[in-house]
Amino acid sequence: MDDKELIHRLSNRDELAFREIVEKYEKLVFNTCYHILQQSMDAEDIAQEVFVEVFESIHQFRNESRLSTWLYRISINKSLNHLRKVKRQANTIRMDGFSKIEGYGLSMDVEDPTAHNNPATIEYKERSQVLQNAINSLPKNQRIAFTLSKFDELSYQEIAEIMSLSISSVESLIHRAKLNLQKKLVNYYKNE
Repeated sequence: MDDKELIHRLSNRDELAFREIVEKYEKLVFNTCYHILQQSMDAEDIAQEVFVEVFESIHQFRNESRLSTWLYRISINKSLNHLRKVKRQANTIRMDGFSKIEGYGLSMDVEDPTAHNNPATIEYKERSQVLQNAINSLPKNQRIAFTLSKFDELSYQEIAEIMSLSISSVESLIHRAKLNLQKKLVNYYKNE
């Protein structure tokens, strides 16, 4: 069944149509959330929120873009909102917890359970973390455009639709993201 038929049926509250949309797009939504959040559990939670919003807001979908484009937009927005919320909570906890913990000499460091594993695995995880930290430090629009291009393998046209930008703006964002990543990672790889 095509998306237009699914959207029509869902707008009439057809639960089977909703189930079909979830089955068809759950991987896309989860992967988009995961690439932004970098936490499987958070990505699963946000993906569920995305589909709840789709169910509740399907009447707002104007068929001006593809359903997948709308799902990307919702996934990105919900993921970014989640990151902002987590950051605010972390700042609050850090400020509240600092005076309580500092005086007792308690350490918040937790030993990595993989520290005793294969050195190649540890090196791979370290490099992956360095790369992910560099990507996460990019400005928001650069990070989104780069992630959609490199991880989700979307075309510049698709990214432009999702981000409501021109193709040249997307090209520029991805180019600047690559330059910024190169600057951030060159020192790491020089020191290896």
